[in-house]
Amino acid sequence: MCGIVGVVSHQPVNQLLYDALLLLQHRGQDAAGIATNQSNTFSMHKANGLVRDVFRTRNMRSLMGNSGIGHCRYPTAGSSSEEEAQPFYVNAPFGITLAHNGNLTNWEQLKEEMFKNDRRHINTDSDSEVLLNVLAHEITRFSTGFTLEPATLFKAVREVNRRVRGGYAAVAQIAGVGMLAFRDPNGIRPLCLGENETPQGKEYLIASESVALEGMGFRFVRDVQPGEAIFIDMDNKLHAEICADSPALNPCVFEYVYLARPDSVIDGASVYNTRLKMGEYLADKIKREGLADDVDVVMPIPDSSRPAAIQLAMRLGVDYREGFIKNRYIGRTFIMPGQGLRRKSVRQKLNAIGDEFKDKVVLLVDDSIVRGTTSREIVQMAREAGAKKVIFASAAPPVLYPNVYGIDMPTRDELIAHGRTLQEICEEITADALVYQDLEDLKRSISDVNPALTQFEASCFDGKYITGDVSPEYLDRLEQSRNSPKAAKAEDAARTQLNLNTANTES
Repeated sequence: MCGIVGVVSHQPVNQLLYDALLLLQHRGQDAAGIATNQSNTFSMHKANGLVRDVFRTRNMRSLMGNSGIGHCRYPTAGSSSEEEAQPFYVNAPFGITLAHNGNLTNWEQLKEEMFKNDRRHINTDSDSEVLLNVLAHEITRFSTGFTLEPATLFKAVREVNRRVRGGYAAVAQIAGVGMLAFRDPNGIRPLCLGENETPQGKEYLIASESVALEGMGFRFVRDVQPGEAIFIDMDNKLHAEICADSPALNPCVFEYVYLARPDSVIDGASVYNTRLKMGEYLADKIKREGLADDVDVVMPIPDSSRPAAIQLAMRLGVDYREGFIKNRYIGRTFIMPGQGLRRKSVRQKLNAIGDEFKDKVVLLVDDSIVRGTTSREIVQMAREAGAKKVIFASAAPPVLYPNVYGIDMPTRDELIAHGRTLQEICEEITADALVYQDLEDLKRSISDVNPALTQFEASCFDGKYITGDVSPEYLDRLEQSRNSPKAAKAEDAARTQLNLNTANTES
């Protein structure tokens, strides 16, 4: 998840970066940061919290320069400590700041390699700091003298893509050199490019979603291609090159289901239109299941399921109603770390309108069911409001497997659908009936909008990890790390000491 943005302008960019991060706030509410570049000097401010809370007037005044990058964090690998807020900075070569969206599946191995082979110290448990140091090391290897040519940077990114596994999109600034952005060879995490014509010349903005471009007055140019690197030099000239041997576009389906804003377009597919299609296919399945005739009213679980619910109601010929009112000052419960916080916040976040439920068979539509905590609370709220019967429908298939490419659902035990039958899940959330979208229909919802999209990263639904390095043993270690962080840290420290001893012996 996470939101990243990079801008190269002819004017100070601090306010532009701040406003762009507000447009990407839905992608992460844990921390935010901005780093700007003026001549050879970086200015940076970052902290835990929402964008509006992290930056004060005094912070904004200190962020000087006509280029910069920004980040809003949603924690996956690592912890929620303020030290792991992004962007990250490394002082050699040249000085580099980097912001990253995604998750590296081999970051622990790379961290060991950085220490043992490259003598680079990684100060946090963030895979983003690892990615920055791998990039910095490769730039050092390929650069000569005191200048950096685009070809040199593209060689470095090619080597980064060779070494790194996982889903990642990144923007980086190199002091006195320019801005670099790149996307993983599988195109899992989104990244797009926009431009703006000014009297002084072109300006460029790179962001996780197109909504950040349009909201800032930039014209959407295109998506960054899988394995592609884009470099904008100090003269605002853009260079681009594919830096991977066999790139293939496999966008994350969960972006369309939940993560992205509906007014964004990702890899040529309108998120809003894909969600309308999800509603159509889900309605067809509800008809096949013989549940459509009983339904009195269709209601969305606000906000991301609204387009699917509207189209579903139209397809069934049933009234659509807003039965739940959302408190917009409560964070997204999916992003909140810890089951306790999620459960407590559901009742604060949603309130039922009793007249819409009383004595009715209600079809509730949600974008997905992950842990089931929110679903159970919502079904109970519907019953308390007077619903005669509650049918629950998910616009996404059952989430059966962990996602390791940047979404916070890493343990199988936390997934309500893992190891349970449909009936058991239905009983767990206390619904009278439960309908899941079929995976092929979900994929078809996206392909219908953009026929060029034929392959997807859907590992949380089908267990197929396209990077080829995620084994059952890997998932076991991931779960152990999440469930027993102290033990995992002790194991990591022991491994580091072993590598240190080995390195000393070899030298």
